[in-house]
Amino acid sequence: MNDIAHNLAQVRDKISAAVALCGRAPEEVTLLAVSKTKPASAIEEAIAAGQRAFGENYVQEGVEKIRYFQDAGQNGLQWHFIGPLQSNKSRLVAEHFDWCHTVDRLRIASRLSDQRPANLPPLNVLIQVNISDESSKSGIAPEDVDALAADVAALPGLCLRGLMAIPAPESEYVRQFAVAQQMAVAFARLKTRYPSVDTLSLGMSDDMEAAIAAGSTMVRIGTAIFGARDYTQQ
Repeated sequence: MNDIAHNLAQVRDKISAAVALCGRAPEEVTLLAVSKTKPASAIEEAIAAGQRAFGENYVQEGVEKIRYFQDAGQNGLQWHFIGPLQSNKSRLVAEHFDWCHTVDRLRIASRLSDQRPANLPPLNVLIQVNISDESSKSGIAPEDVDALAADVAALPGLCLRGLMAIPAPESEYVRQFAVAQQMAVAFARLKTRYPSVDTLSLGMSDDMEAAIAAGSTMVRIGTAIFGARDYTQQ
């Protein structure tokens, strides 16, 4: 077993243990492998180990990988854009990705909807919430979720699937869980209003257990699968 396959197995075991602790089923939590800055060869190893959903932070890099695997005839992969999205890059996301996790304003949502090709299904989108109120992070305030959700749900080129957050780092599980629970409450409220909502993208390597216990349905794991990243290539 190669390193990436071994790492994936370990991460899946951790997810299984976390869901078991809170009485949930393993299939309730999707593992999103964050492959930003990693070469196609590393993604190929993950695919060989059964991984199908990948997250990219940089638009152009992600598009190049998507095209590479399409040209290779590798079907059945899911590509998630999980980085901050600038207006001038929205068309590339709309035309190539399956998901966008970082919708935080109507202008971006409208562009994504208008630019989504008619031959593709609606783009799955998550509203990013700045749950820890950090000035350095994107996302809207929790109290603004309902208004933006109503606008997003009305756009024909998009499918509102739920919420995403990147909480501030917390070393204590109790604090991690408290913040994750705030997101879970907002997610539960949204689910009652929109039948398409089924995804809470929350939890990374350091807070995955707390996020799953609170109700996350998708965890974003990168370094624990692919190893440390090399940002000098960006």
